[in-house]
Amino acid sequence: MNDITRKRIMRKLENLPDEVLYEVVDFIDFVENRHGTGKVSPSPLQRLAEGVEDVMRVSKIPVSAIKGTMNVVEGAGKVVEELASAGQTVLEEIQKAAAEVTGPSGAVRDGDDKGRSEADVTSPESEPEKAPDGGG
Repeated sequence: MNDITRKRIMRKLENLPDEVLYEVVDFIDFVENRHGTGKVSPSPLQRLAEGVEDVMRVSKIPVSAIKGTMNVVEGAGKVVEELASAGQTVLEEIQKAAAEVTGPSGAVRDGDDKGRSEADVTSPESEPEKAPDGGG
């Protein structure tokens, strides 16, 4: 769809009352089914929200209550999306840090432990013996 048509449709939809918008959604569903257009799959949260909205409509709940509920669901969806985005950012930072610690071969790069063997670094026996408390 070109941008001019999209803006035209949005302008017309914005002027309709909420009750009529549900008729528009039903008509779009009808046209999709009739013409067999390839549906774009909504996200799981979007599917859940649409299912809740449809159940509320069938139950003859007032449009104002449906609208309020959908606003809450939309807010929750934004929180979930931001959490997912934050989680993705954390994962990318962890991967970046891991890449800095490991060399191109994936082996841990030498750091402060240069000149010491692996046994010296990891073995508890490598700690120097401590003098007894009374002997200093």
